[in-house]
Amino acid sequence: MRWLRFAVLILAASILQTGPVGILALVRPDIKPDLLLILLVFFAIRCNSKDAILASFAIGFVADLSNSTVPLFMGPRIISFGLFGMLLSDLSSTIFVRKVRHQFLAIFLMGCLTAGLSGLLMFLRAQSITINVAVFLWQPLYSAVLGPFLFLPVGWWMRMYGKGRGPSRRRALLRR
Repeated sequence: MRWLRFAVLILAASILQTGPVGILALVRPDIKPDLLLILLVFFAIRCNSKDAILASFAIGFVADLSNSTVPLFMGPRIISFGLFGMLLSDLSSTIFVRKVRHQFLAIFLMGCLTAGLSGLLMFLRAQSITINVAVFLWQPLYSAVLGPFLFLPVGWWMRMYGKGRGPSRRRALLRR
């Protein structure tokens, strides 16, 4: 993995997430795509297990730093992104997420799961947290609609041109 490109990409995504992505907000200001969630799914699908786990925890750390809804809590998104990124990385070694509808489904499920675990961890820490349905359902849905279209430019930037971690076409041809 090209870690310098990764750091620049995550930094740019966190800056965009806290500022200009608000323009894309639908009905309410909290219903906007989560760029860091999209990147989490991208790296969990495309990288080897070790790099995917490191990337998941790093993206979770940046997500906690750039969280505008609850800036006082540090850790819930690190744990949820790291845990579910590791799970998706392990699953993607057997289930190849190549089609756009599968990527849509992966982003939506990861968004719902990470938001649910983050909300639960914040609730356990301070019981006065209000639960926002937009973060649990609409934001992952909006991210899932936008996410597969961002995979191509992110793959170009990171020099990951393949369709995932599946066997390459050349290796598959050599085995025949």
